[in-house]
Amino acid sequence: MATTVFCNGVDGGGDGEVEVYDGERSLDLLPAALLETIMTKLDVASLCSLASTCKTLKSCVTRVLTFTPNFHVINVSLSMETVRPLLFPNQKLSSLKLDCGRLGNSAIGILVRPSLREISLHNCCDFSGDLISEIGRKCKDLRLLCLGSVAEKVGRTINRCALEDLLNGCSHLEVLALMFDLSLYLGPGDGRIFGLVSDKLTHLELGHISSRMMTQLLTSTKISGQDNNEVTSTVFQNVQHLRLSVDCITDAVVKAISKSLISLIDLDLRDAPFEDPRQLSDLTDFGLQEINQNGKLKHLSLIRSQEFHPTYFRRVSDQGMLFLADKCLSMESICLGGFCRVTDAGFKTILHSCASLSKFSIYHGPKLTDLVFHDILATTLSLSHVSLRRCHLLTDHAIQKLASNLKLEDLDLRGCRNLRDESLQAISHLPKLKVLLLDGTDISDTGLSYLKERVLGSLVSLSVRGCRNLTDKFMTTLFDGSSKLVLRELDLSNLPNLTDTAIFALAKSGAPIEKLQLRECRLIGDASVMALASTRVYEDECPGSSLCLLDLYDCGGITQLSFKWLKKPFFPRLKWLGITGSVNRDIVDALARRRPHLQVSCRGEELGNDGEDDWDSADIHQHIEAQEDELEQWILGDEGDVEMEDVEYESEEDASEED
Repeated sequence: MATTVFCNGVDGGGDGEVEVYDGERSLDLLPAALLETIMTKLDVASLCSLASTCKTLKSCVTRVLTFTPNFHVINVSLSMETVRPLLFPNQKLSSLKLDCGRLGNSAIGILVRPSLREISLHNCCDFSGDLISEIGRKCKDLRLLCLGSVAEKVGRTINRCALEDLLNGCSHLEVLALMFDLSLYLGPGDGRIFGLVSDKLTHLELGHISSRMMTQLLTSTKISGQDNNEVTSTVFQNVQHLRLSVDCITDAVVKAISKSLISLIDLDLRDAPFEDPRQLSDLTDFGLQEINQNGKLKHLSLIRSQEFHPTYFRRVSDQGMLFLADKCLSMESICLGGFCRVTDAGFKTILHSCASLSKFSIYHGPKLTDLVFHDILATTLSLSHVSLRRCHLLTDHAIQKLASNLKLEDLDLRGCRNLRDESLQAISHLPKLKVLLLDGTDISDTGLSYLKERVLGSLVSLSVRGCRNLTDKFMTTLFDGSSKLVLRELDLSNLPNLTDTAIFALAKSGAPIEKLQLRECRLIGDASVMALASTRVYEDECPGSSLCLLDLYDCGGITQLSFKWLKKPFFPRLKWLGITGSVNRDIVDALARRRPHLQVSCRGEELGNDGEDDWDSADIHQHIEAQEDELEQWILGDEGDVEMEDVEYESEEDASEED
């Protein structure tokens, strides 16, 4: 806190004495009620920032958090000891969004309360169905519910009665997202319990459910009227946004959705079969003909993933695309994945029929070629998002045609291995481009240099993973400090020629990078970590202030020296760290214990992903942008890193003994 000086001189009518007030002491002169009233206008992240500045504000923040209506902390996993004093006294809490990775059933009584209207709990692995049941019993006025990964920990389970309690009790639900595998807990006839769901429901998202059960519950009818006669009113009749993961997308489930959900605007279906589906249990051309029977659909996503087995929609041809195009003239976004038999003629029909299309995504299109975009200038399309992931037959000619659409903001060309520098030359003329993904393409340093003049200044995300022709030269060219950058995400993984020199250029440029992936860059070493730790993005920020995710998995030059720079106060916002566990397991474990809110991964899994990136359409539930930057520091205080220092000292002693 700054010191404030007041002088009582002649003009002030005083005796000329000088009084010096410390900033914190001057805050003590203000009524606590006044400070707390001001603080009620701030979010949790801002409150935590204030709390870390002085004791007076920390005391006020602690009281404010006991009656704030919204408690949103989704980027940090809090312990029971931290959550209890913050939430237990709060009787006015109406919105709770929390990462529950360190909580379990013992926290149910703290989290669930009648005042809540919105609940969004992620990483609920250690909770059982008791959480779901208790929400149904207590939260009678709930409007939004999102639960992720419930009962995924061994020994936890969910029974049918828990879901009944939820659907019976929360009769005002408008948004429901159950992001876990329901098929593990529901029997063949249990899908009918969804007939209890609120008739006010407009958004529904289910992590996984069998197509047979989904068809069953959609075709079931409700009993109504004085004579208890069956009527054609179905469950989910007011649902506008539906997102499902099923075992297999079939004609039957598509038909049931189209006929039953008369208000549907957004349909997002995904499957990942373990084997090739049989003809009677698969999607065909006739199934596509059933889509959008009511003519209200604006957003459509149909994706078959190869996560478990290399399978595709083998029974859908160009004719199916003709049927789809005829029913989707007013569509605004279309995402199709795994349609291996559809050729240029089918995809071209979609582009030329849907005049309002702004988002066009094709995944795994083995027969899609440049001809799809040959006469795109003849259309009135104004595309803002285009994804052509793993369309191997595309060449620079297609991208040159596509880049004639100057409104492009998001371009995903991952896996298009025949794209070269000519594509980047065309892309360099897109003034609004924010996201550019080029993984596995055949580009070079020269091609990326084309982006410097017009595109680099607007880019928020850039990925060149696996572009093996690249060297340090493109980094020193793009990040020479000559322009102000807004780049937040940068993926440089699997670049065999990338060295510490490239990271020096990045650190020196002051780019506000939040996510940096360097996995499998064998020439990256300790010097890169030191440079990133010393980076000052803004003059008044602490070193390394912007990085939230740093992936160093399988970087060949990383030693235990890097861990000295991964301690506090360096990388204060870091939430995800990928590292090779074999570097020194004891130091890795000590780091994880010393920074409990830092998720340390040593097994090579991708960091910071909430789900498959193939899901291209907008999520049903709202994703709240929260920045709990000082939360960890406030909660843990200014504790030293004694434990890590002890481990490092022991490691150094062991090394000297070996010498």
